[in-house]
Amino acid sequence: MSKTPQRLHLVFGGELIDPQRNEFKDVEKIHVVGIFPNYAAAHAAWKAEAQRTVDDAHTRYFIAHLHRLRDEEMAAAAEDQGR
Repeated sequence: MSKTPQRLHLVFGGELIDPQRNEFKDVEKIHVVGIFPNYAAAHAAWKAEAQRTVDDAHTRYFIAHLHRLRDEEMAAAAEDQGR
């Protein structure tokens, strides 16, 4: 079993209302590319989708660092226990 913590990353995207803002036109049509075990794999998936949609100025893809959300939850739980 690995002692290195997992660094999960979510790659997702879709059509934005305005290319200047990160607000999706239709949340139900967000394309979830997948969850990846490291940043390098997530970046490769993000790059493939970004290149595939390069001609559509309203479509954007993002990488979310899921491990950071988990780390924040763990820190909040530890704070709550310390009260």
